[in-house]
Amino acid sequence: QVQLAEVGGGLVQAGGSLRLSCAASGRILSINTMGWYRQAPGKQRELVATVTRDGTTNYATSVKGRFTISRDNAKKTVYLQMNSLKPEDTAVYYCNVGGVLTVDFIRRSDPYWGQGTQVTVSS
Repeated sequence: QVQLAEVGGGLVQAGGSLRLSCAASGRILSINTMGWYRQAPGKQRELVATVTRDGTTNYATSVKGRFTISRDNAKKTVYLQMNSLKPEDTAVYYCNVGGVLTVDFIRRSDPYWGQGTQVTVSS
């Protein structure tokens, strides 16, 4: 079993910054991909950013240059630094981990999701 604990989020004015973190726990040996998705009211969940175990990153076009994703493999934690926030960044942000290898050397095929954290950017 894998648990994801998200920290961060909240209310910020446009142009401000927030930092999200998500720590994975459980019988985990390693994690291939860690990332963040978001879902605004009335919209589908969308990719924000991902980072692989070797540090390769991928960003949604809408956040490039403003958001930075990083991870600490030893802590099994992924971070999302969000700068120059805009009202359109308002959404529930979900942590996602994929390609989990358990301590029993079993590769989990399904990704795991956090419970979500609200980010609200006021204009």
